[in-house]
Amino acid sequence: MLDAVAEAPAAVLPPAAAGRVLADGRLLAAAERADPEAAHRVVHYPMTGAWAERALRDLTTPGGRPRTATVAYLGATAAAAAARAGLRFTAEVPVRDGLLTLPTLGACTVPAGCTSVGVTGDGSRLWLHLPPPGGRPRRVEVRRGPDGVWRSAAAGWRPIRALSAAGARPVLIDDADPHRDEERRADPYGLTVADALGAGQHARWRTAWDDARPWLDLGGERAQGVGALLDCFVPLTRSATAHSSATRGDAFGALLSSTPSSGLELATTLVHELQHTRLLALSALTVLHNADDTPRYWAPWRPDPRPFDGLFQGAYAHLGLSDFHLRVALSAASPSVRDAAWADHCRCRQQVEAAMPQLLGCSRLTRQGRILVTAMAEHHRRLKEKRPPEGHLARATAYVETARVIWRRGRA
Repeated sequence: MLDAVAEAPAAVLPPAAAGRVLADGRLLAAAERADPEAAHRVVHYPMTGAWAERALRDLTTPGGRPRTATVAYLGATAAAAAARAGLRFTAEVPVRDGLLTLPTLGACTVPAGCTSVGVTGDGSRLWLHLPPPGGRPRRVEVRRGPDGVWRSAAAGWRPIRALSAAGARPVLIDDADPHRDEERRADPYGLTVADALGAGQHARWRTAWDDARPWLDLGGERAQGVGALLDCFVPLTRSATAHSSATRGDAFGALLSSTPSSGLELATTLVHELQHTRLLALSALTVLHNADDTPRYWAPWRPDPRPFDGLFQGAYAHLGLSDFHLRVALSAASPSVRDAAWADHCRCRQQVEAAMPQLLGCSRLTRQGRILVTAMAEHHRRLKEKRPPEGHLARATAYVETARVIWRRGRA
């Protein structure tokens, strides 16, 4: 996709802008030749893919946003890939909303009115050439540390930090990339990305990340799924009463989440959102259904009608949650944690049970979709073999039936 972005501008951009983009394309290609794995970290980064898809759309759709500004971000991508590959290079990187951003590395505040910044690379060191208004140019030095984080003594630099686990690639906490909130303006859930995280917030993320590992290891495959599917967290602001999370369909590998309060909460979020990631990936590889987008289906976890795909996604996610909560309930956790897990397991289990007839009865499933839904039903049947403590199932059933009554009254 990035190759298409680099090659397309010659026919649709002014000559100077097209020349700049082609030069950026050559730098990106040089980084991929020098260190494919390092360049891959940038080229296949979730927000890079989201931006590249948008850039191609702007290049080919009349009336879109200014094409030059959108495609110019290739310079930031190329510079970040070249830096990770350890190249000596010079690039011109665009500024957006007062920030110079190098994807996967960090961002730097720039003087007002600045539209682009020269960046030079020298192995594990970068120089950002900032033009202060009315004065001499200022150079900001950024160095790659032994932990892979790019840091600077300059007050305006904001590094993108990482969470690490033994034997797994680091997962970034991205509070800097300008494309991390592209869906915010059309977001129906009111989620807002967080600004730069403070040291205390980063510490809470690290603690929750470390504490989540034992929960994810229950059953064995959850931790492996995190390592295979997750590239970065995009921090969200957290309300006083609720934890928020989401998955972006156009940024595979990114998980949006408010700062978790515990390892178990983070593990639950990972199970939930990575279920969506799996189903989105599968849907991109094969057609599971040909239902339209009309919101007509009852989803026991939502008050509003859902399109069939939303029902499918929700049922798949809640099936994974029911499985996870059951494992926690059967673990050696404290009695209070096990009791809460039984309650969550029963609620999710009954919600899936209420949704399954709509999925199984849908005539718009393809053969592949029918195979998946049948497998979901069988998994759900196996979950029901475990008998919960007295009262939990009755309360969960009453909860779902109340939701059904409210739904029917709203449709009357």
